[in-house]
Amino acid sequence: MTDGRMNNGPLAGLRVVDLTTVVVGPICTRTLADQGADVVKIEAPGGDILRFLAAGSRSPAMSGKFINFNRNKRSIGLDIKQPDGAAALRALLADADVFVSNVRPAGLERAGLDFAALHALNPRLIHCSILAFGRGGRYFNRPAYDPIIQSLSGVAATFHRATGEPRFVPMVMTDHVTGLIAAQSIGFALYRREKTGLGEAIEVPMFENMASFVTSEHLGAATFDPPEGPTGDGRLLSPYYRPLPTSDGFITAHPNNNRQAFAFFDAIGRPELKDDPRFCNPLVRSQNAAAYFEVRAEALKAKTTAEWLAIFAACDVPAAPYNTLDDLLEDPHLHDVGFWQMQDHPTEGRIRRTTVPNSFSGGMREEVLPAPRLGQDTRAILRSLGYDEARITAMLASGAAFEDMVEEPTE
Repeated sequence: MTDGRMNNGPLAGLRVVDLTTVVVGPICTRTLADQGADVVKIEAPGGDILRFLAAGSRSPAMSGKFINFNRNKRSIGLDIKQPDGAAALRALLADADVFVSNVRPAGLERAGLDFAALHALNPRLIHCSILAFGRGGRYFNRPAYDPIIQSLSGVAATFHRATGEPRFVPMVMTDHVTGLIAAQSIGFALYRREKTGLGEAIEVPMFENMASFVTSEHLGAATFDPPEGPTGDGRLLSPYYRPLPTSDGFITAHPNNNRQAFAFFDAIGRPELKDDPRFCNPLVRSQNAAAYFEVRAEALKAKTTAEWLAIFAACDVPAAPYNTLDDLLEDPHLHDVGFWQMQDHPTEGRIRRTTVPNSFSGGMREEVLPAPRLGQDTRAILRSLGYDEARITAMLASGAAFEDMVEEPTE
């Protein structure tokens, strides 16, 4: 498998050139790679900073977080500020299907990697730019990371409304969401290319996508002009919208429709609440969300988590135990479906990775590639472009290309 294209996932045969770092771009390209695309990760000297950003490495430049976001990819080390490095990248792009970048647009244009330049080189190329802020706005071309977007887009404000204190989701959630939207958008563009034969430019801004994500949930009564009430879904902004204490731990029980809510009232020994005008149908339960959650919170303290789970299972009320991060490693359902896979990484030893949760009856990617060392595939990829050994050796000697070169970041 010299060029990475031989597998039977739905994107088999597709080549993606990946000029992304950290999380928002790598989760997009990992999604494509998991479905069979040959993803060639372009790494500058020093490599993707995610190689160094998380604790728990066994060797330099191979953090657990980098390993998780970069499986099924190949790494080529190129210094595209040097003419030979830039030429190698253009040679890759001339035969690629998709180019994904989270470099700011001004930087892409300076490097000759903007859509106009690459469309002239390869008219079928899908050019996807993941941006912090959309073109035309005053924030355009500013730098940003996930916390900046969580702060601007209202994510942190939802915690403020719920708990009295603005907080970030303790995950780079806006990176995840935007990266997945980018992968989805690439799929749409590939579908259109099947009909037109032409590539196109896609711009996926983090801020606007997350503002849409938050306000679709919380615009509420302000959907109407003039507003019919305040913004925010009171159920989701309740301080009780969280796992609730039992007598020995925590549980999440979430009765929603009338059948479930009435079964819950019976289970907690409060059948009279079925006729309570605050709780007798979904509309009034939503309008009285704070009181409804208080009833739930108070009742659940009376029994153990295991007792409640058995009771709710018998009456078909949605409920689940509270998993810690460590509990996830032992969750019985995840074990049943083979979610955790053990793999021998060629340089990092035994590792645990997640499987691809989604399935296609037409076939899935068969070969799982471990996350690559920095520049691990440089020689093989240059050979696939027709470079002979003398030319490759010269590029390695000049630093225009490199392989498995590790330097701790200085910035």
